[in-house]
Amino acid sequence: MSVHTETATLGGGCFWCLEALYQTVKGVSKVVSGYAGGEVDNPSYQAVCDGTTGHAEVVQLTFDPSVISYNDILYIFWRIHDPTTLNRQGNDAGTQYRSVILYHNDTQRLLAEKSLLEADASPLWPGPVVTELAAAGSFYAAEDYHQDYYLNNPRQPYCSMVIDPKVQKFRESFTEMLRPAND
Repeated sequence: MSVHTETATLGGGCFWCLEALYQTVKGVSKVVSGYAGGEVDNPSYQAVCDGTTGHAEVVQLTFDPSVISYNDILYIFWRIHDPTTLNRQGNDAGTQYRSVILYHNDTQRLLAEKSLLEADASPLWPGPVVTELAAAGSFYAAEDYHQDYYLNNPRQPYCSMVIDPKVQKFRESFTEMLRPAND
């Protein structure tokens, strides 16, 4: 039996953080860390970090819309990063860390626009939402060592000090959306 999947591309700071969280969500079958939203083909991590490519660190999700909707993907997105800080998440600063939703079709665009307005009007965040909305262009998977980073490097200081607390908070807040531990 063939499963219909859709793609979502989101940036909200370091891609390792978003990857670690979305990998635990029911209906999300694949999470790839990468680069998008810029002008340079096949950018390297170093070039993206140098700010010379225009790309953001993003994750590209493959999900089953019969299990999790695009709206639910966005619901999670607004709650796992601070969309009110321009080009910054915590100590990570630069345009590559901007908050961005890269929509893949008109339906996603409309849902993202509505979701952004709702997030901006909600009491979730004290300031105005600065998340960029743009059509998804080319996506470039990050280097292999960035993939499954948290799973492969749980004792790395960034993982233990930055990602671990986010994962724990996420598991407590989104229990109904988490895939079973043995999945």
